[in-house]
Amino acid sequence: MTVKALSQEARHEEALKKYVLDAPQLLEEIKDLSADDQKDQIQWAFEDEAEAQGLQPWELTLKYTCTPEEFEVQRLALHKEAAEVLGVEWDEYCEMNNLVV
Repeated sequence: MTVKALSQEARHEEALKKYVLDAPQLLEEIKDLSADDQKDQIQWAFEDEAEAQGLQPWELTLKYTCTPEEFEVQRLALHKEAAEVLGVEWDEYCEMNNLVV
């Protein structure tokens, strides 16, 4: 299955699964919580990790579900889409979001 074939939700679920493999201490810390609480804690930890890496959570999702080459292409494509939706010139958008292209 290619990256494009995954819905955003499915891609995010896949990213969370891969993320917890990189964070076994998190699973240990939350093992006694209910399934819903575990899911919430994993999501919050994922968001914190994205922030720590200077990324938006959707960018970290891409990072976990794409090759490094695909990540940059997908990331820029989604940022360009956001700039268009916002009606912001690409150069201005890049400056506002600290994007180096």
